[in-house]
Amino acid sequence: MGPYYVAVLIPLVFTLLIRNTKKGKRRGLPVDVGEEPGYVIRNHRFTSPVETAWEGVTTLAELFEYSCNKHSNKKLLGTRKLISREMETSRDGKSFEKLHLGDYEWLSYGQVFESVCNFASGLVQLGHQRGERAAIFADTREEWFIALQGCFRRNVTVVTIYASLGEEALCHSFNETEVTTVICGYKELKKLANISGQLDTVKRIICMDEEFQSDTSLVSGSNSWTLTSFSDVERLGRENPVDPDLPLAADVAVIMYTSGSTGLPKGVMMTHRNVLATGSAVMTIVPRLGSQDVYLAYLPLAHILELAAENLIAAIGCSIGYGSPLTLTDTSNKIKRGTKGDASMLRPTLMAAVPAILDRVRDGVRKKVDATGGLAKTLFDLAYSRRLSAINGSWFGAWGLERLLWNFLVFRKVRAILGGRIRFILSGGAPLAGDTQRFINICLGAPIGQGYGLTETCAGGTFSEYDDTSVGRVGPPLPCSFIKLVDWPEGGYLTSDSPMPRGEIVIGGPNVTVGYFKNEEKTKEVYKVDERGMRWFYTGDVGQFHADGCLEIIDRKKDIVKLQHGEYVSLGKVEVALIISPYVDSIMLHADSFHSYCVALVVASQTAVEAWASNNGIEYSDFSDLCQKEETVKEVYASLLKAAKGARLEKFEIPAKIKLLSEAWTPESGLVTAALKIKREVVRKTFSDELVKLYSS
Repeated sequence: MGPYYVAVLIPLVFTLLIRNTKKGKRRGLPVDVGEEPGYVIRNHRFTSPVETAWEGVTTLAELFEYSCNKHSNKKLLGTRKLISREMETSRDGKSFEKLHLGDYEWLSYGQVFESVCNFASGLVQLGHQRGERAAIFADTREEWFIALQGCFRRNVTVVTIYASLGEEALCHSFNETEVTTVICGYKELKKLANISGQLDTVKRIICMDEEFQSDTSLVSGSNSWTLTSFSDVERLGRENPVDPDLPLAADVAVIMYTSGSTGLPKGVMMTHRNVLATGSAVMTIVPRLGSQDVYLAYLPLAHILELAAENLIAAIGCSIGYGSPLTLTDTSNKIKRGTKGDASMLRPTLMAAVPAILDRVRDGVRKKVDATGGLAKTLFDLAYSRRLSAINGSWFGAWGLERLLWNFLVFRKVRAILGGRIRFILSGGAPLAGDTQRFINICLGAPIGQGYGLTETCAGGTFSEYDDTSVGRVGPPLPCSFIKLVDWPEGGYLTSDSPMPRGEIVIGGPNVTVGYFKNEEKTKEVYKVDERGMRWFYTGDVGQFHADGCLEIIDRKKDIVKLQHGEYVSLGKVEVALIISPYVDSIMLHADSFHSYCVALVVASQTAVEAWASNNGIEYSDFSDLCQKEETVKEVYASLLKAAKGARLEKFEIPAKIKLLSEAWTPESGLVTAALKIKREVVRKTFSDELVKLYSS
């Protein structure tokens, strides 16, 4: 037998053995928890919920100090040097800021710990009193992390607020928590100046950027608070050190305001014990997690997914390089042409992502391949289909040497988009489309750990294991959590259903938070404590358990609408199915009980739609004009029908009419959250006239 046949057969036999092992693997096991009837599953490796992975460590402050002592000379935080800012003007006359960014400049664990201690002491010197709360209101950056850890060393509860929140939500968050110190960037400082008369308790503002000092309107504009630079706070602390006032496990570490997708944001109270439990659980799931890893941080630190991830990464000796969604890749909007994006410069091994980001990576690659055409497109399509067959379990897919060949010839270039070294991606915050998951698996060659959790559970809930190649599921319970399904008769979901138990998802464990700040009524509605003392959170999501103990999210109680003839439509489920259309940037399905069909608002993907128009000789004055053309609407609608057919949607679930929109939905527009979730009610009100016309036309 020749060496080629051996090279092909050995991987095939090995893969078959692995497949059979996976097929019978139990990833979650039933457990009896008493109390309310339901179907409960735990992680197969842990009989009781994990609270901490570090002996003797019970708070985030202790964990950070322990890690800094252990890894003092290793790189911890990296930020790119700004070389220049330039303004570019597009063909339609719009101006865009472009950044030329240099290499990463690093601080070691020892240097960061020194900055944290100095900042903590500086807070005291500024007059921040014990029991007062501090807010961090800024984009993700190294000063954010240092401020967080500095507050923890003084047992200061940190209020986290999305940098994209509107004025009403900002005032609500600051005033409800009675914040006395705000730590922010220059951009956010200007927002605060506009609402200074509406902030009741703010006494001190610490600005992370020095440029505010040359802005006379800010420096002299308000007598209601003192304004100090971040570096001056560190200097004050360095010159006047103060002993730490370390927290206990039950102390509230963070009051995290949700992104407000359903009205004013709610403040979720998280203890040190809560966040530590999630970090400890995830550490047992990600393979070979260690100090050799480099993590790309660009999601909002005001989101629990990013906050928990960075605290875990810092605990195990990894490096964290900071970036932003607008500078992530070489072709990102804010990157100067010909210079490198964050991923190319950092070459990370780990990253977290929300599905919207991964969808954009997929769409970007596909658009580039389609635009290139010719042999390159033929090779890509062939390589993708061969690898897809293999991942789906076919013996005749690309294995062994053929897999290596395709990786070298085709997928190596795709992997270079994110630096070429990504070995694990954590996805959370919203459902990930199966098509996107497969695309990332194949093109980036990295497993995706799809997590399910909420702010109220410190992002803890379930997490798909690295060797689980199935799509559409979110894995078994994390080691810190028990997952329970309870009957929801009104929706037709019962734990006695066959072939899988179904019901509302309830999460229990040490990661379940204390409740909502100053909102006892809402807390009692969705949080319960059983007779054994375990705290449970009722998520409002609907799921089903597979035979191996993995959870699948199948519905959401609030997103279900009953149509005129009695059919139930899950808006979120349909949106996930339709957004895979290459012409779609964002989509919101709308339905009500007075009509027998759905309609949809569709934000068109400018690149894809303009490319289609160019190929078909369609003339237009601008993108808005193109989106109004009947032939454009027909083309986009046809792609939605194709996506719906692929997802096996029922006829009543498919929008009968669509309105094509040209303006992107961004956090700045207030139509989506910082995590890019649709603010359904805001979108409905903003486009109420368009929705009425869709039903009346």
